[in-house]
Amino acid sequence: MISSKKDFKIKVFMVKVAAIVDDMFEDSEYLEPVEAFEEKGHFVTNIGIKKGNIVKGKKGSQIEIEKAIKDVKVNDFEALLIPGGSSPTTLRTNEEAVKLVKEFMEKKKAVFAICHGPQLLISADVLNNRNLTGYKSIKDDIIQAGGNYFDKEVVVDENLVTSRTPDDLTYFISEALKLLSLEK
Repeated sequence: MISSKKDFKIKVFMVKVAAIVDDMFEDSEYLEPVEAFEEKGHFVTNIGIKKGNIVKGKKGSQIEIEKAIKDVKVNDFEALLIPGGSSPTTLRTNEEAVKLVKEFMEKKKAVFAICHGPQLLISADVLNNRNLTGYKSIKDDIIQAGGNYFDKEVVVDENLVTSRTPDDLTYFISEALKLLSLEK
């Protein structure tokens, strides 16, 4: 039997995005951006502490870690997604995760951090004179790390897009997609 063109799809991925996650990530802060990125043809790879681990979101979502942080190179990707929840608190204690985040920022690659996601940026010591937002409980940490905190739905500062909570996801995703369209 010969297949017609409508029987299959060819997807061309425009930008490679690394999503750095661990247990207790905020489900919507991972799921909604990833879905939006993939709908636009971007390719998302889940990276974490150990390849093959199944990490669980606060509301029960489960995702598989496709690549270990130690096996990833910044040049393999054009962008980095850091969802919030408790995941960034765990990841910021991992030397390789902090180093990777620092490299993304130093190479001026797109970085998207929401809610508690900026904790990884704080640990990477990359916030000096950068404009950003995050969950209100880390406001003082952002300021102590040299960042300029703004209580807004989304803050874009060159390659960095940040938001406060899942309530801000519409703005966060919109600005992230704009930045991804420039990365092609």
